[in-house]
Amino acid sequence: MRLWSLHPNYLDSKGLVALWREGLLAQKVLLGQTKGYKNHPQLQRFKDSQHPLINIAYYLSIVQQEATQRNYRFDPTKILCTENHIKPISVTDQQINYEWQHLQQKLAIRDIEKYNMLQSVITPKQHPLFVVVAGEIAPWEKIV
Repeated sequence: MRLWSLHPNYLDSKGLVALWREGLLAQKVLLGQTKGYKNHPQLQRFKDSQHPLINIAYYLSIVQQEATQRNYRFDPTKILCTENHIKPISVTDQQINYEWQHLQQKLAIRDIEKYNMLQSVITPKQHPLFVVVAGEIAPWEKIV
């Protein structure tokens, strides 16, 4: 499971579809509707937030909006929480940098056209749920 801190517009089609599925799985985990993935490290920042279900719903809504802009049909009714009182979650600049490099490696293999398009990006944007702060790579990150 990878819940990117990066804005979903950087993902290729395969990555965007995977993010949607993994976000929906994360939502189920946070609702207590799964047996597995309960302690998955990527969920920690959602669990640590004041409103995990509101935050995952907002996270998914941004992914769904990106999909709609690309003419994909991600069903918004699968997002179970409709409250919009989010409080941004902190993500470190080094976490963003790590994820950016990780995504670049994936795209270089999987979608060279998308990879080439992103080479002009100097400072990648984060997903709107997150606010960037100075710091190290998150302790829950599994370095590859």
